[in-house]
Amino acid sequence: MEEKKKQSFLQRKVFSRIEKFFYLSKKAIYFAWYRHHFIIPPRVMKQYIKSFMIALKRGGGVSNLFTNQSAYLKYLEEQRKEEVVDDFSYRPLISFIVPTYNVSRVLLTECLDSLLNQSYDHFEICISDDHSTLEETLEVLKEYEEKYDKVHVVYRKENGMISEASNTAISIARGEFIALIDNDDTIEKSSLSYVVEALNQNKKLDMIYSDEDKIDFKGNYMEPHFKPDYSPDTLMGVNYICHLCVLRKSLVDKLGGFRREYDGSQDYDLFLRVVESTKEIYHIEKVLYHWRQTATSTAGYLGNKSYAYLAGKRALEDSLKRRKIKGEVIDNPRVSTYLVKYETRRPLISIIIPMRDQAKVSRRCFESLYEKNTYSNFEVIVIDNSSEEEETKNLFKEYKKHKNFKVIRDSKEFNYSALNNEGVKIAKGEYLLFLNNDTEIIQEDTLEWLVGYASQEHIGCVGAKLLYPDKLVQHAGVVLGFGGVAGHIYVANSYHDNGLFGRLVMPYNYTAVTAACLCIKKSKFNEVNGFDEKLKVALNDVDLNLKVLEKGYYNVCLSNVEVMHYESKSRGYEASYEKQERFKKEQEYMKKKWGHTLDRDKYFSKHNF
Repeated sequence: MEEKKKQSFLQRKVFSRIEKFFYLSKKAIYFAWYRHHFIIPPRVMKQYIKSFMIALKRGGGVSNLFTNQSAYLKYLEEQRKEEVVDDFSYRPLISFIVPTYNVSRVLLTECLDSLLNQSYDHFEICISDDHSTLEETLEVLKEYEEKYDKVHVVYRKENGMISEASNTAISIARGEFIALIDNDDTIEKSSLSYVVEALNQNKKLDMIYSDEDKIDFKGNYMEPHFKPDYSPDTLMGVNYICHLCVLRKSLVDKLGGFRREYDGSQDYDLFLRVVESTKEIYHIEKVLYHWRQTATSTAGYLGNKSYAYLAGKRALEDSLKRRKIKGEVIDNPRVSTYLVKYETRRPLISIIIPMRDQAKVSRRCFESLYEKNTYSNFEVIVIDNSSEEEETKNLFKEYKKHKNFKVIRDSKEFNYSALNNEGVKIAKGEYLLFLNNDTEIIQEDTLEWLVGYASQEHIGCVGAKLLYPDKLVQHAGVVLGFGGVAGHIYVANSYHDNGLFGRLVMPYNYTAVTAACLCIKKSKFNEVNGFDEKLKVALNDVDLNLKVLEKGYYNVCLSNVEVMHYESKSRGYEASYEKQERFKKEQEYMKKKWGHTLDRDKYFSKHNF
C-alpha cells in the first residue's frame, strides 16, 4: 500500500512538472513576442532561459518569473551604496511625527534609532504617546527624551486613537515639513537627504513620497513596492502613496490635520484632501521606508483591520462629495481595494471600427454591442478598408437596419491611423470609442465604465483589460521601454492573477492603453490632432496617449472591465520580413519624435519588469 501511495505521489509530481513546463512555455512565447517580437539578443536570451528554469523549479506567475527575493536584496544593497551629497543651499527643518501606543522596547528602539541615524541632520522627532499602559514603551520614550535634544515627547492623559495622537505630535512640530512614521517601522539612513535633494530642485513641493517594502516576522526585507509617479485614479482605488510621505506642515494645518472619524485610514483621508489642494507632488524612486509586519498590522493582513477598509471607503465617498463628482464607491470583489464607478448623463458615444472582411469575427463584435451592451446611446461607424467577401456585404446589409450603424468605404492602402481619423470626422458623438473588430464586449456595463472615466476632466485615454479566448491577459496597460519603445504589461498572465498590488483587477493610471479598445472625449482627441498618420500600423496608439499626457491629462486602464480580444484575426502576426521592417521603422520614428520621453515610464517602475 505504501509503495502504491509513493508511486502515485511521484506520478502526480511528474505530471505537475510537465503541466507547469507547458504553462510557463506558453507564457514565455507570449512574453518573447510582445517584448521583443522574437528578436532577442543572445545575452538577454541566456538570462531568460536561466530565469525560466528558476521559475520552473519554484513555480509562480509572470510577476516573479524574472525577479526573485535575492535580486531585490541585491538592489537594496546597491541603493545603500549610493551617496547623496549633503551640500544643500536650502535646509528646511523636518519634523518626524510619531504617534506611539504600547509598542515593545525592541521595535520602538529600532524605529527611533533609524530616525536619529539620518545623514541629513536638520530634523526633530515629535512623539505623541497615546496614554500607553505598557511600561517598557514609557521607559524607552523617557530614555530617548533625556538623551537626545532632537526628541520631544507629549504624554497624552487619555487615549484618543491614531488621528488625535498624530495631531498632538503635529501641534508641537516646528518643522516646515512633517514626515509620518509608524512607531514600529524603520527608514533608510539617506531618507531625508533624498527628500531635501528633491526640495532643492523644487521648493514648491507640498507632498513627497517614496517607494517602500515590508519587514517580515523574521526581520527580512520583502515585497518591495516600486510605486508610480502621482496617479490620481490609482489613488481613488488604493492608498498606494502610504510610506514614506513628507508633507508641508502649513498645508496640513490648513486642512485641519487628521480626522478621527477616519481612524484606520486616516493617512488615506489626509492624502485625498492634500491632492485636492496641490499639484506639487513628487515621487522619489528609492525604497526609503520599511513597513513592519506584525500580527495585527495591515502590512501583515488587511483583514486584521476591517475597520480600516470601511474608513477608507468613507474617505473616498467624502472625497467625491468635496469634488462635486457623482459616483459610487464599490467594494472590489477580487482584492481589498475600491472601485469608483462614475455616473454619467449618458452622452452619445461614437464607436469607430476599422475592418476588412472577417465577417464571422466582426459579427461577434457587433452582436456584443447590440445585444450584450446596456448603454443605448451610441452609434457604430465601420470604416470598411476594401472588404471583398460576400459574407461581409451581407453582414453590413443586416446591421444597416439599425439607424445608428454606418459603413464608410475607404479603399486606400491600410493605414490604421488614417482610417480612425476618417471615422472621427463624421462622428456625431461627444465621446469616441476606438474598437477593433476582433473584440467582444462581455460585460453589459462596459461602455458605462469607459465613458464614466473619460468624462472626468483630468482624464484623457481610457482602456480596459483585454483577454485572449483562453482568458490569459492580452492587455492591461502599456509601458514605455517594454519591448522596445513600449509594450503591453502582464501579457499571458492568468485570468485569476490579481497582478502587482491589484493592477489586474482595478483602475490604474498608465502611460498608454491600446487602441483596440480606447475611449476618449472627442474634444480632447481633436486637441492633440488625432492619430499620427505616419504611424500606419503600430505604435499609433502609444503616440496618441503620449500626446494626451503632454497636454496634462492622465490615461487610465480599467482592469476591472474585461473585453475579449481575438487578436490578430484580421491582420495576422507581424512575422513576415516586410512587416518586421515596417515595425522597425515605426519604432525609429517614435524614438526620433519623442526622444528622452521614452527613457522612463512615470507610471510603471522599471524594477517591476
